[in-house]
Amino acid sequence: MSDETFADLFQAKTVSRKPIQPGDRVEAVVVSTSGENIFLDVGGKSEGVLNASELRNEAGELTVAVGDSIKVFFRAARGGEMMFTTRLGSGQTSSRELEEAFQSGIPVEGKVTGEIKGGFSVTIAGQRGFCPYSQMDIRKVEKAEDYIEKTFAFKIIEFGSQGKNIILSARAAQEDQRAQEREQLKETLSEGMQVSGTVTSLRDFGAFVDIGGVDGLIPISELAWGQTDRVEDILSRGQQVQVIIKRLDWEKDRISLSLRETTENPWDQVLTKYPVGSVHQGKVSRLADFGAFVTMEPGIDGLLHISKLGAGRRIHHPREVLEVGQELTIKIESIDTAQKRLSLAPEDYVGKEPAEEKYIPPPVTKESTSMGTFADLLKSQQVKKKR
Repeated sequence: MSDETFADLFQAKTVSRKPIQPGDRVEAVVVSTSGENIFLDVGGKSEGVLNASELRNEAGELTVAVGDSIKVFFRAARGGEMMFTTRLGSGQTSSRELEEAFQSGIPVEGKVTGEIKGGFSVTIAGQRGFCPYSQMDIRKVEKAEDYIEKTFAFKIIEFGSQGKNIILSARAAQEDQRAQEREQLKETLSEGMQVSGTVTSLRDFGAFVDIGGVDGLIPISELAWGQTDRVEDILSRGQQVQVIIKRLDWEKDRISLSLRETTENPWDQVLTKYPVGSVHQGKVSRLADFGAFVTMEPGIDGLLHISKLGAGRRIHHPREVLEVGQELTIKIESIDTAQKRLSLAPEDYVGKEPAEEKYIPPPVTKESTSMGTFADLLKSQQVKKKR
């Protein structure tokens, strides 16, 4: 490629670069600080300026240093300077700047001061705004007191009567933030990774967990190694958890998580803890027509077949001799680690079948053998028994 061609391409690229517009969110690098100003490199010919008060903690200390990258919104160009903000503050913003925020979509900071009909009253820049219940959070507002006297980022969705009628949405600001986080997570998350999250809601079928900008679902079957009947028995809303990412489907916006896989699988130690022939205490967890399931520990269940119940007496259902929750002393008869199955028997079971279950062939006589061979006779008796 000739120098002339390269120069033409560079010039064309420079000319076609889209000028930054008010409301655009860009990544900037802190180049210096002076008094209440933070100077930024935003890739242009001139430096950007950000009010330092936006990046101070409660102790008044700056939370950024020279060389740090931050996300900022372009507000306007004034006096040759490009003015930026992380979001407009609640105490140093004029009505004109609020209108600019409305026009450009820049988030504003507001404090929820109380609950009123249909939503919340919010103070921004000394002015009163209104946020409907449906716009207060991405998730359904369950307790209004959880929001009162707290500060949030809002987007102005209506601005009328020169600032006397301001309608706000915290949800819109949250959705924008989560969309940005989601794009970052696409580059960092992978199946099999362990991540931390916050439980956001509980359902009959599982729990939703926020893992840093996106919600994943822990199905009820992935909550614990043992059987779980109620999600509330394992998790609570707001709880911090560690989870394993089981499946990522960005196109369908589905993330499947596992809580139980962050703990040891009890079946890994079953041969050591429950060897064949050993005796243990268990609790009846479920009854079925064919037997009773007995829980040895969370995640380890064995089957006590109906043929081993009744102490020699024929029974038609395990409920005749057992009930759910009953403590039992049982013996391990066999282990199938591949299928994760334990076969159990009562501690005093000796393997005798009830008399009526046994078949005793009739004696062989001249009359019987005249009917055919002994094998034929046995076959005919078995057929009669099945009938």
